[in-house]
Amino acid sequence: MRIKTDAAATAATVSGTGRRSTGRTFFAVAACLLAASLTVQAADLAEIEKRGTMKVATEDDYAPFNYIVDGKPTGFHADMLEDLRKYAKFKVQQDILPWTGLLAAVSAGQYDVAFTGALVTDDRLKTFDFTPPFASAQHYYVKRAGDGRLGDIPTLSGKTVGVQAGSALLARLPELEKMLAKSGGKLGEVVQYQSYPEAYADLANGRLDYVVNAVISVNDLVKARPKVFAKGVAVSGNGFAAWPIPKGNPALLKFMTGFMDHERQSGRLAELQKKWFGESFPDLPTVPITSVDQFHKLAGME
Repeated sequence: MRIKTDAAATAATVSGTGRRSTGRTFFAVAACLLAASLTVQAADLAEIEKRGTMKVATEDDYAPFNYIVDGKPTGFHADMLEDLRKYAKFKVQQDILPWTGLLAAVSAGQYDVAFTGALVTDDRLKTFDFTPPFASAQHYYVKRAGDGRLGDIPTLSGKTVGVQAGSALLARLPELEKMLAKSGGKLGEVVQYQSYPEAYADLANGRLDYVVNAVISVNDLVKARPKVFAKGVAVSGNGFAAWPIPKGNPALLKFMTGFMDHERQSGRLAELQKKWFGESFPDLPTVPITSVDQFHKLAGME
């Protein structure tokens, strides 16, 4: 696999694996150091019930998960947060944070749950347990609309691909490399970008042949710009978006698993998936993900 780092790309931010990178590594590191200085023991369910408040951290610039319209939080998580407040017997307090410091603040115990579209990764499983997933994060490729050269996996052989620097998408490109090898093909040049808008711009102007991203982001892009981009096929095994909870909080993890069970069994989860993601995901795991081995098995990475 030959990898070229785009001139604008930077290393992944401390908490940015599997998400777009802002390129502001200094601020990400500073946020983590601040969180570390304020570290407290994460609250399990009994403490949350005692104080009467669960503290969740969200963000405001990651459509369709969390974003702002006319000054008001909207997206998948805005609807889920409303449901969580109805389900819980205590107050649910939402604080909106920049993504660069969000996971660090949760791991430091300042918040109980990261209520955002975080991808499950090997590195994050060292610090967090994850609730049952609310969405697939399987990787797909996106191409220019009307590009008839690209179709199934073998057609990607030798083509130039764009991906976010330091991301979960980049880390799982070896899966695509293996898929290509089965048909006698090979992975072409890999160009890393600090943000997906930059990668999509280069795809549109012909500097790249395709870009790899998680299925929901691909769906959102193609829906917004169908005359420019088109969705390709899956280029990885499964992946999952779920809520991270600091390890050592089994009762809280059980509570959030119960909430997910409630949303799934009532049909509400499928309703919100179709509303915000364009499709439902009926085959997602229904159990928490708490170890790397379990994650790899569920994702077909064995």
